[in-house]
Amino acid sequence: MTRKARLIYNPVSGHEQMPKAVADILDVLEQAGYEASAFRTTPEENSAKNEATRVAEAGFELVVAAGGDGTINEVVNGLAFLENPPKVAIIPAGTTNDFARALGIPRDDPVKAARVVLDQHTLKMDIGKAAFQDHDNYFVNIAAGGSLTELTYGVPSEIKSALGYSAYLIKGAEMLPHLTENHMRLTYDEGVYEGKLSMFLLGMTNSIGGFEQIMPDAQLSDGLFQLIVVKPADPANLLRLMALALNGRHVDDPNIIYTKTKNLKVELIGESADKPLPVNLDGEIGGYCPVEFTNLHRRIEFFVGQTKNITK
Repeated sequence: MTRKARLIYNPVSGHEQMPKAVADILDVLEQAGYEASAFRTTPEENSAKNEATRVAEAGFELVVAAGGDGTINEVVNGLAFLENPPKVAIIPAGTTNDFARALGIPRDDPVKAARVVLDQHTLKMDIGKAAFQDHDNYFVNIAAGGSLTELTYGVPSEIKSALGYSAYLIKGAEMLPHLTENHMRLTYDEGVYEGKLSMFLLGMTNSIGGFEQIMPDAQLSDGLFQLIVVKPADPANLLRLMALALNGRHVDDPNIIYTKTKNLKVELIGESADKPLPVNLDGEIGGYCPVEFTNLHRRIEFFVGQTKNITK
């Protein structure tokens, strides 16, 4: 019986390079033994998500997500709730491409990324589930909340390329006068943190904003989140923590909690209880606190390249 693959691509990702590569990518998928077809996403809300669900329910064996981290997140949200989701391949065409970086997928050539399917190396990867009060959402790379969260995604890619981690320090210094602290209760496997904090990060991979040292012990399929909690700190101390984090030397700092957990419950308490606090999932707002996170161990099977961050 013929195996079917659907390429779901964002035509505006990566300086609009994807449309030119579609024919060659479909040819690679045909070489891999699939009857391949393509779907061009539209500005309509949940375009990629709905198409991923549709083809999965139609019996397609492979979904290829081509675009930036947002497109990949949307495809995953269309598949993660299914009992038997199809395999997924990633073709990065965005600016940061954190998840593709973690999977060892080539990020400089869409057709080269597609050829990873030919090697037939797959592993079932963990997916994060975020249960909000009125809906569920899924993520593959990072969840974050708190006033420092903008730092994770607020630095333009061209500035990161030119300045490296210094760009984050500059952005952090710009944000310092406007930072606020939230009074929160975080309940995780090994304990409870209750008090004020500047930010929490819940990581699935070791790559955040293109840096690979912020979650130094991350594994892609061990069933555990990496949790970082940044406690309140004076402005000068926050800049010091940011510098340490971007070089992987922050985990033992007394202002940081760094641990692994399968679950995390986040609640606003005290004077912060009535504040709307957004939760960022893979670079986009996924909902508002309170929220409960669960690690869905090895939920989706991905094609992978060469990477050291996989627990078999």
